[in-house]
Amino acid sequence: MKIVIVGAGAVGGYYGARLSLAGHDVSFVVRTPSSAAALQAGISITSELGNIHLRDVRAFTNPLQAGLADLIIIAVKLWDTEAALRNIMPIVDPETSVISLQNGVEKDDVTAAIVGRCHLLGAVTYIVVNRDNDGVIVHSGTHKRIILGEFDGTESVRVQEIVNALLSGGIDAESSPDIRRSTWEKFIFLASISAVTAATRETIGVVRSRPADRMRLQEAMCEAAAVAQAEGVAISDTFVDERMRFVDTFPPDGRSSMANDLLRGSKLELEWLSGAVVRRARSFNIPTPVHAMLYAKLSPFVNGNPSHGDGPMKVPR
Repeated sequence: MKIVIVGAGAVGGYYGARLSLAGHDVSFVVRTPSSAAALQAGISITSELGNIHLRDVRAFTNPLQAGLADLIIIAVKLWDTEAALRNIMPIVDPETSVISLQNGVEKDDVTAAIVGRCHLLGAVTYIVVNRDNDGVIVHSGTHKRIILGEFDGTESVRVQEIVNALLSGGIDAESSPDIRRSTWEKFIFLASISAVTAATRETIGVVRSRPADRMRLQEAMCEAAAVAQAEGVAISDTFVDERMRFVDTFPPDGRSSMANDLLRGSKLELEWLSGAVVRRARSFNIPTPVHAMLYAKLSPFVNGNPSHGDGPMKVPR
């Protein structure tokens, strides 16, 4: 399969390396020549599942150099979405499928508006991964899961072909008959764990073991779940309890990607996470005191603060 990955981050790099080693034709499209050069020098991954070093990586700033794609994987930060999508439109042909592995529940509407709903499949990923100071991708734990599906719930040939391609790369891939629910389930978890670990500047291990923070995390997930249910998403009444048990499976020294960005002094995806919970809740008059508090606490850092950084941490997505 001809696959183009948009973005030079740890998530795109990890999955791109695995797909390339499986024999797929993988290229990266990135914003800057320096990012392209760094990828062309190779991708190194450390993982308890086995270390990887991939040489001869194809990486370009001009998508036409990558060529027309069977599958385009969007893996940029949310604020770069529109520019990245408009950049790759020249390599979208009538048969091209597009999936976004980004955070949030609004990513697919933004993507569909630019590439066209007919090209888009829903997708979410669960993985704990980051780049260290040397550019090595550090994969913590064993999560490397991608869920995807058609928005109308059909079991299409293209979904199965992509699932098979991902499986060939050792990725735990599966199709979902209700990808909207799968996307919201990821969002409920991620928006909450992102805000709590960022606001506390603590690891997941500390947050889940400290009673007050654990309760705050659970309450944040309950708020987001209530918004999902109000929007007609079939979230189970036991979902939050199940996700709290899921939190206990993550590496204890992990942080969310937003917490990691905060510690580096980088921009935050806050508006698309807690911001989206609060904003969408207003339409239904649903109270969201925890997310509103976390949003207010993190807002001063939303555009980054270069003087406030402690270096990269492990990133659950």
